[in-house]
Amino acid sequence: MMKTLPPHMAAYKRTPRFTQDTIPAGLLRDHRTKENVWALIRVESGKLQYAIGDAETHILTPGHPGVVEPGVAHHVTPLGEVAFFVEFYSGAQDRPEEPHM
Repeated sequence: MMKTLPPHMAAYKRTPRFTQDTIPAGLLRDHRTKENVWALIRVESGKLQYAIGDAETHILTPGHPGVVEPGVAHHVTPLGEVAFFVEFYSGAQDRPEEPHM
């Protein structure tokens, strides 16, 4: 069963939209997010296989995103035509403070 984002997380950055033709090579092999950084892999169309280490594999589709935990090895594999992006999340205590105007 896939994890869920902790309730105190807020999105702070998003990748461009990737397709099966434009997906960066680094996403196709194991990689990790930084400490305290969570992510959601959001599929807009098609299917994307999401592998978490050697233990879990999920098929991501529109409406069924993949949760990326901090520091956990993972990679994706397009299953035919696909369009997706990744949103990055952190807790309020992990984000730099906004300057006061």
